[in-house]
Amino acid sequence: MKKAFAWLDARRIAYDFHDYKKAGVPPGKLKDWAARAGWEKLANTRGPTWRKIPDSDRANLSEARALALLEKNTSAIKRPVVEAGGALLVGFDPEEFTSKLS
Repeated sequence: MKKAFAWLDARRIAYDFHDYKKAGVPPGKLKDWAARAGWEKLANTRGPTWRKIPDSDRANLSEARALALLEKNTSAIKRPVVEAGGALLVGFDPEEFTSKLS
């Protein structure tokens, strides 16, 4: 998140920050993001929160089950999720940010 904030601030790109780890994900957003980027991209499968989810819950995931896990375990959502016009950026990639936001 720090790198994304610094990147946006350095380019004077205004943004609204929603802390979904604390405030939760707005209703319908996870489903929308999954439709646009795929639930696999939304899940931070390398993070400690995801690894703490029991294997039985993570086995044979469908989109609906994965989104339910992400809604319940918001720290397992890859950050940042940036909506800019029609673009949806998941995770910080400076090249992707440059091509989509500049």
